[in-house]
Amino acid sequence: MQRSSNTDVDLLLLYDGHCALCNGSVKWILKNDKRQRFKFAPLKGDTASTYLEQDASLRRVDSLILITEDEILTHSNAALEIAMRMGGFWKLLGILYIFPKPFRDWVYKGIARVRYKWFGKYDVCPMPPVEWRSRFLP
Repeated sequence: MQRSSNTDVDLLLLYDGHCALCNGSVKWILKNDKRQRFKFAPLKGDTASTYLEQDASLRRVDSLILITEDEILTHSNAALEIAMRMGGFWKLLGILYIFPKPFRDWVYKGIARVRYKWFGKYDVCPMPPVEWRSRFLP
């Protein structure tokens, strides 16, 4: 999928703001993204709705959507690309690309199906700490 919106953000991560696992992932990225390349927006927000309106297939994704300079990634490709972009040790997770995408997505979707049960769910999307708010889009 090609990126179809004009924004000056290097990497935009759309995430389920109610999911504790997704929010934990966002916090981890914020702490480890030394170059501050990632911006974030909840899937139920205005920024995400722009992308979801342009591409009907994205409306079925309820966990992570990564929008890069060149493409829009979902499921296991999004998770692996995030790890690769973090660099360092995390780049080694790219080895998981050796597994076929259907298998990787099956594992990813399996975890996504039970994420609320295993990790919990927020009633409302938590507000990020003040020092990180500039990295969040509506």
